[in-house]
Amino acid sequence: MPCLHLADAQSGAGGTVYLYELTYSAPGAAFGACHGLDVPLLFGSFGAGFAPMLFGDPVPAAAVVLGERMRAAWTAFAAGQSPGWPAYTPARRLTRIFDEQLTVVPYPEETSRQLWAGHEFGALALMS
Repeated sequence: MPCLHLADAQSGAGGTVYLYELTYSAPGAAFGACHGLDVPLLFGSFGAGFAPMLFGDPVPAAAVVLGERMRAAWTAFAAGQSPGWPAYTPARRLTRIFDEQLTVVPYPEETSRQLWAGHEFGALALMS
């Protein structure tokens, strides 16, 4: 939810926000769309680190294509262009879903958003 709060604040202050969620399930393990799955997809590094455990050998063509699509979106965004889907606004909450089929949907975790709606996330204490 802190990510969504940040998206709302950035949009509310006049900034442009693009929200996405990675739902592609790691085919080589029972981890689903686990933490860190985006790293080999974004860098195309399917043979390094923990990627072989997640993607298997050979790497599924769908994972390679998804990685190419994610890199294209991030590259466009870094160049000051649209990543390929509508900007997020608090009224519509449009979110790109990165999976074998790319879609744009209203924020997919709406129930969770409503549960956390009244919670204020404070600043984290920094260690000295």
